[in-house]
Amino acid sequence: MINSKSDLYNYINADVEARLNGNKDSFLQRVSKYRRFLFFLRKCEYYYNYKKGVIGKAGYLFYKFRYRRIGEKCGWDIPINVLGPGACIVHKGTVVINGNCKIGSNCRIHVCVNIGANKDRKEAPVIGNNVYIGPGAKIFGGITIADNISIGANAVVNKSFTQAGITIAGVPAIVIIKLDQC
Repeated sequence: MINSKSDLYNYINADVEARLNGNKDSFLQRVSKYRRFLFFLRKCEYYYNYKKGVIGKAGYLFYKFRYRRIGEKCGWDIPINVLGPGACIVHKGTVVINGNCKIGSNCRIHVCVNIGANKDRKEAPVIGNNVYIGPGAKIFGGITIADNISIGANAVVNKSFTQAGITIAGVPAIVIIKLDQC
């Protein structure tokens, strides 16, 4: 969660690094909708969490309008204070994330991903750091996903996976590769 100006800059820089993926010369990546969306999302989080008073409210509303507008154009419904630093949304297309979810740092999210709560809308997934979420994955319920997990395309994850460094896929998701087997 962004609680200071230095946190804001750290989150923004981590998001840019995740998107550029080591390619410093990519001008198109620097001005893309993905980067602007995450920049406005981070600014909105900053004004919501840290800045108070009239200036904070005005900044929050301004950046909320901007990030929601880009999100609607790209098909993303991502609330504030959900994504950790270094988030990377790879493609335009439907990405829906519940507001109660917590996603760790350096997560890569592909198109048609749905991360939602259970039927009571209270228990939502907690996803660790360095998680790859493949295209079409559905993750829901009060579950925990450990660090360094790859979730395969079109997987339906409805139970917790607490072992780090595995690959899961299928409907419902099961472990298909363990890191020590590679």
